[in-house]
Amino acid sequence: MKLSDYVAEFLAQQGIRHAFAIAGGACLHLIDSIAARNDIAYVCPHHEQAAAMAADAYSRVTGRPGVAVTTSGPGATNLITGVCCAYYDSVPVLFLTGQVATFRLKRDTGVRQFGFQETDIVGMCRPVTKYAVLVEDPLRIRYELEKAVAIATSGRPGPVLVDIPDDLQRREVDPATLERYPSPPPTASPYRHATQARRAVALLRSARRPIVILGWGVRLANAAADAVNFLQRSGLPVVPTWGAIDLVAQTPDNFVGTFGLHGTRYGNFAVQNADCILAIGTRLDTHETGSPLSSFAREARKIVVDIDRTELDKFPKFGMTVDVPVEADAGDFLHALSAELPQAEMPDISPWRRQIADWRREFEICPAANFDQPTPNPYAAIKTLSRAAAGDATVVIDTGCAIAWFMQAWDPRPGQRIFSALNNTPMGYALPGAIGASLALDRAPVLCLIGDGGLMMNIQELATIMHHALPVKVIVFNNRGYSMIQQTQDQWLGSRYHASSKDGGLSFPDFVQVARAHGIPATRIADSASMPEGIARALAHDGPFLVDLCLDPAERVIPQVVYGRPIEDAGPLLSRDVFLRNMLVKPLDVSLRGE
Repeated sequence: MKLSDYVAEFLAQQGIRHAFAIAGGACLHLIDSIAARNDIAYVCPHHEQAAAMAADAYSRVTGRPGVAVTTSGPGATNLITGVCCAYYDSVPVLFLTGQVATFRLKRDTGVRQFGFQETDIVGMCRPVTKYAVLVEDPLRIRYELEKAVAIATSGRPGPVLVDIPDDLQRREVDPATLERYPSPPPTASPYRHATQARRAVALLRSARRPIVILGWGVRLANAAADAVNFLQRSGLPVVPTWGAIDLVAQTPDNFVGTFGLHGTRYGNFAVQNADCILAIGTRLDTHETGSPLSSFAREARKIVVDIDRTELDKFPKFGMTVDVPVEADAGDFLHALSAELPQAEMPDISPWRRQIADWRREFEICPAANFDQPTPNPYAAIKTLSRAAAGDATVVIDTGCAIAWFMQAWDPRPGQRIFSALNNTPMGYALPGAIGASLALDRAPVLCLIGDGGLMMNIQELATIMHHALPVKVIVFNNRGYSMIQQTQDQWLGSRYHASSKDGGLSFPDFVQVARAHGIPATRIADSASMPEGIARALAHDGPFLVDLCLDPAERVIPQVVYGRPIEDAGPLLSRDVFLRNMLVKPLDVSLRGE
């Protein structure tokens, strides 16, 4: 069997049904071997970063490793932005790169390059992968592939890269004689966390203002059902990170709102005035906590559950005390926690719930007046989309204002899946991400929300959508510039929009015409009155569709915490009086509110 045929067979045995591949001289045998099978297909994006992002999204949806295949040199280096997306969000992706023939490798000669298009992609990707290896012995191909997948999918997941020289791809191998990678040992029993679970429960039982924070790690642990069960049994209010907003839809009565630098005011008020925080499956990055870290939930006892010890160890280094640090898989700890927490033994926190409800009413994220503006209001647009989207919708969001507006205003429903490249946050992820998600779901409709700047980063992938007739609904938040960057320039640079606006050097095409040139139906929405009908038309269309949603360039994310400030700074429009009334230096005494 040719080695490249073995690689294709290995992929099929992993349950992978699509590989995102871009042809190049050093990967042609890999692609040819995939093409020869009827149980796995190759899909051709038009840029390697798009291939990496599509494979990343494919993994997020299926729970199995996604696969991207590229050639050496520029083909491999173009992957790196997508590799970073998978690494920082702990997504298992297998990247296969062709390499120059072994006899053309520069090795330790000291020259910059010996073989044509030779690049040390393994050295470049080691810092942003869990494992990266150059295969130099054809008899090690099974070992390296099995090792790579085992590492990608165990512990804290993440991407891996296997670099295969062109001459080895053509070598004959006998699968029966190939060295195997030994199976990893079984994971420890969740009961080893019983002591920490008892400590956590003791803190929760004594709390008057508890908050649960759930993160993307709960999804990675396949523990969504366990988390929902825990919330239902405990009745504790929950604020999700952006990676878990669809998870908390299962318990709407517990859902407070999103928090962090671009969170809702009421979500941030709840977190900052909590007296006990239970955080599961989130590393609590500075986008969530604000800066300095010591200002986060400053009066709360904290229980933090993370599978990665280094994430727990960072907190004391940056000035935050964690009372119960738990190094554990989110699912394992939720099992242990549920065993220690019968619902009847939880305290009455109804005054705290009423306080949260008061905040939600006082700081409504999208008042009715937003729907009456002449030009579409972005918050009203998100609410309209939220109401029109199917209960089982899959939504992929790009970065910038699009994701901030979405995470503040979207009302998630049970059965919906929502994701983005949350930590690397590159402009342009959503379009290839939607392609990967649709293919992973057997060509199901996917809603892609993206800014005009983000669309330009991967606009070539409209051709991929057209080629496969994928039912991707692209909603372009078109404010003719980089609004999130402009908001930062408002705060720090006197609203000088260099490199972020038309006057500052940017130009954009007519997206409706671009879509139609690709054979994709499109419409433009330029006024609020036509927004519901235009969105409904797009979602009902059988096939791909693009909506050019024209926003006022002055629209901003409100609230937004100024970069470098603590999240108790709830945004520029919050008056000092309101700030003092709601963000008390001391914990809020809800017993004084007249209940």
